Amino acid sequence: MKRKWMGTSLALASVGLLVGPLQSAEAATPKIKVHYIDVGQGDAIYIKMPSGEDIVMDGGNKGKGDEIVAYLKKQKVGDIEMLISTHPDADHIGGLDEVLDSFKVKSVYAPKVKHTTQAYKDFLLAVKREKLTINTAKAGVSLPVKGVKAQFVGPVKEYAMSDLNNWSAVLHVAYKKNTFLFTGDAELKSEQDMIAKKKTLRADVLKVGHHGAKTSTSATFLKYVKPKYAVISVGKNAYGHPTNEVVTNLKRAKATMLRTDKNGTIVFEGNGSSYTIKKSK
Repeated sequence: MKRKWMGTSLALASVGLLVGPLQSAEAATPKIKVHYIDVGQGDAIYIKMPSGEDIVMDGGNKGKGDEIVAYLKKQKVGDIEMLISTHPDADHIGGLDEVLDSFKVKSVYAPKVKHTTQAYKDFLLAVKREKLTINTAKAGVSLPVKGVKAQFVGPVKEYAMSDLNNWSAVLHVAYKKNTFLFTGDAELKSEQDMIAKKKTLRADVLKVGHHGAKTSTSATFLKYVKPKYAVISVGKNAYGHPTNEVVTNLKRAKATMLRTDKNGTIVFEGNGSSYTIKKSK
């Protein structure tokens, strides 16, 4: 009888009906989920950390805030531990005021650079309404996330106030062997400066800088990042994004390209060693 019972158990396990220690351990493995939200020509990223922290980085253009709020609510986001504005360009900061108005946000990070656009003013007013102060996002600043190393690796220096893209907050995230690099609109100057300062750039998943503009994602930068996947957040545009130069650089780097204009919202789920990828179209 004992042999028969053991054989039945093994048979059940082989078809996935047995809930045993191994299956329970697998189900309980904490995961990191990174959502590259399709907001057209712009950036909006939502990260669910393995220990439960919710991070929102950028909010698309003006008029995209309500879509982002609806998406976050669909993901059952209750509050946001950290909200990051990579830089003040409207296609990154435009929807963050609606996010601030719709969720309890515990802390805000942004580079110490100003802008005169209405989108930037609306963001500052929303921060003020929530009675929050802005933490400076710059190289060396870490985010308080349990079990994950999340640190800004850029900007490493100050640039001209008119050089908004190179002021972009660049975030490196490492959860065990799952690694991500979020570059905002950082361009060649910032890339070169991060390399010169020997910042941690190696990442499996690269959020391609400036929507694939030729002023970002140099071949040299890619040699340091060594991405397996390259996500381009882009929509219909008159700039030619992503440019042939960047597409060629990514192909030569043997990175698998994913684009929000073609794949919709892209979600990476990592268990610390491997990834699953979901696309909305």
